[in-house]
Amino acid sequence: MAVEPKKAPKPAKPQAPAKGGGKPAPPRAPEPEGPPVTVANLKERYEREVRPTLRGEFSYANVMQVPRVEKVVINIGLGESISNAKAMDAAAGDLATITGQRPVVTRSKKSISNFRLRKGMPIGIKVTLRGLRMWHFLEKLVTTALPRIRDFQGVPDRSFDGRGNFSLGLKEQLVFPEIEYDKIDRLRGMEITVVTTARTDKEGRRLLQLLGMPFKR
Repeated sequence: MAVEPKKAPKPAKPQAPAKGGGKPAPPRAPEPEGPPVTVANLKERYEREVRPTLRGEFSYANVMQVPRVEKVVINIGLGESISNAKAMDAAAGDLATITGQRPVVTRSKKSISNFRLRKGMPIGIKVTLRGLRMWHFLEKLVTTALPRIRDFQGVPDRSFDGRGNFSLGLKEQLVFPEIEYDKIDRLRGMEITVVTTARTDKEGRRLLQLLGMPFKR
């Protein structure tokens, strides 16, 4: 039985010229990657320098016992939202711009007649950061935001809760470079809580100090 010869492949069709004449458009090159995120530097610093230092200073038997940052919670109280409904949207926009994450609304747990507050009314917003966003925020906080505070002399090291978690308050959102003065409706403060796995305040304080938190001396 005779075998039919294989057909030669068809030549590729030439690329159609661009509209208006001229040479065909060259294939698109892959988009270049942006600059490395600075957050990776702080995370790598923890793994390369901070963790070994803490293990040596506190003589942890297991590397899993070394304290680490678990999450960062940013909270903005909005008592003004009772009389100004637009305040909630404005504050949420600022917080989302700062953290890169959409905030959630916090609501009152009880009614207070003197403040015209009913149970379940929105009284604030908050964001809980973990992972890379957490490291990115911490990096920005200690290297950019805090040094922009006027007459800044460091943060107090007494604002620990007895279990290694640290809280600090900021009077205005303008210390973050993403916020433009002309685009905000008013100045608002915020509370930032850094939650760690440390068992004591001494361990938590040393962890944050090694990560660059500028405590007062």
